[in-house]
Amino acid sequence: MIARGPLTGQRTVCEPILRALPEWFGIEEATQAYAEQTDDLPTFVAAQDERPVGFLTLRLHSAYAAEISVMGVIPSEQRRGAGRALIVAAETYLRGAGICFLQVKTLSPTHPDPNYARTREFYFAMGFRPLEEFPELWDKANPCLQMIKCLYPHGSGTERSQIRSLSRSTYSRHRPG
Repeated sequence: MIARGPLTGQRTVCEPILRALPEWFGIEEATQAYAEQTDDLPTFVAAQDERPVGFLTLRLHSAYAAEISVMGVIPSEQRRGAGRALIVAAETYLRGAGICFLQVKTLSPTHPDPNYARTREFYFAMGFRPLEEFPELWDKANPCLQMIKCLYPHGSGTERSQIRSLSRSTYSRHRPG
């Protein structure tokens, strides 16, 4: 499985994948918004034998944090490495940009949807951990779970230098006068 990116202008590639996943992307307005994002935001595309089978789009929030804005893999290719290849490619890109944290928002386990249970299991297997639940971020019927992953292994030199740099800049801005 090959994942390439970051790319922009991927709506024609990604929209058919979104439409192949009505269990996750069944609200037309949201599907259109996600498709539009793939034109403007950094997007990674997984291909099997040159055929696009999945994608992942990132939103950069700060010099330290990014979010998986949308991700999808066609049903016939789920559990065959496309999702993993997308996450690895995105993380490699983000580490190169000095990003420390990657988050994703998904449906909370307080909602019984079995498809989202599999989604949460995937993210957990990829190293994401639950951070916070937002019962009404989207709406009461769709409680949100925020999951997060540290992109640097504990104790790595890169992680320590990132934290020292952040601490110094935070301290200099907030120290008492």
